[in-house]
Amino acid sequence: MIYQLLSFDLDGTLVDTAAEIAYAANQTLADAGLAPRTLDDITLRIGGGAKLLMHGLLTDTTAAAQRASMQDGGAQSARMDIDALLLRFEHHYARIAGTLAQPYPGCAVTLGQLRQAGIRLACVTNKEQGFAQQVLQATRLDGFFELLVGGDTLSHKKPHASVLDHVRRVFDCQLLQMAHVGDSRIDVQAARNTGIAAWAVSFGYNAGEPIAASLPDQLFDTLPAIAHHVATLGSRPRH
Repeated sequence: MIYQLLSFDLDGTLVDTAAEIAYAANQTLADAGLAPRTLDDITLRIGGGAKLLMHGLLTDTTAAAQRASMQDGGAQSARMDIDALLLRFEHHYARIAGTLAQPYPGCAVTLGQLRQAGIRLACVTNKEQGFAQQVLQATRLDGFFELLVGGDTLSHKKPHASVLDHVRRVFDCQLLQMAHVGDSRIDVQAARNTGIAAWAVSFGYNAGEPIAASLPDQLFDTLPAIAHHVATLGSRPRH
């Protein structure tokens, strides 16, 4: 049985967006009078969407002070501050999403080859759908995908099984005919939870940890290697 459907993560898998995310995050921290963080610090937190990113960065810099001064209404006030800063992040990122994004080598060629081979493609990311659409359009990758699912599209995000299962059902695809490609343990776990093949790329973010430790079914060092792998499978059963 050959593959009929591949779903791809976005940030760290198809496109390097760390620089623009870091810019928006540091602009947000500056709005709050907080010190900027390094690109490496911010990159380590990419993968869960804007809310988790900003919550993590703010927790790192303000948790100790908040614990020391918090009184009866302190917890609610701190949460409101985080929510307000999330809005600031969204404001900053909306202005630049996609402008600093760089597709990884061979990205467009790979997606084109997969489409020519009859493989249907979906982009499934924890990035908010509006931002994901901006990045795909700015990098001219949007035309390759029949479906985009963002972190706020459904009631859950990856690694919840319902996300990739939703994609599978949209395409009326069997479990053995679908694989998910990502750069993080979140992606591997999402595929595992759904019961489909877990493929990974070695060059993404994954919180700074080697993705090989998550034991994906296939590990690729380049995007073109994915198209080559699919081509070599031909009509053989999936391994």
